[in-house]
Amino acid sequence: MFRPKVPTMPTPTGVTTPPAVAEPTTIVPSTPAPPITPVTPAPSRPTVQLTPGTALALVGGGTAVVLVVGAVLVSLLLAVAVTGASVAFCALVVRSLLASEAKRR
Repeated sequence: MFRPKVPTMPTPTGVTTPPAVAEPTTIVPSTPAPPITPVTPAPSRPTVQLTPGTALALVGGGTAVVLVVGAVLVSLLLAVAVTGASVAFCALVVRSLLASEAKRR
């Protein structure tokens, strides 16, 4: 019951035809092709020309990226600082409550 049953490969039914035999064909040489003239390769990297407008756009875009990344990092640092201060304040309150409870006894 718990043994897996491996399926058996079904046998083909009906009439089967043998595979067709491919006969080799003869290759007839044609007229020789004219010689290929060498083509000068195009430069692999196109030259980039910076105009004053594109240089100004690149500087502006770079400045914007730096300002955005800086703002995100400063906000993350501020969030960590606020969380640390609040945890420290909660620890002081709990410590004070435990100390006052111990004095009452």
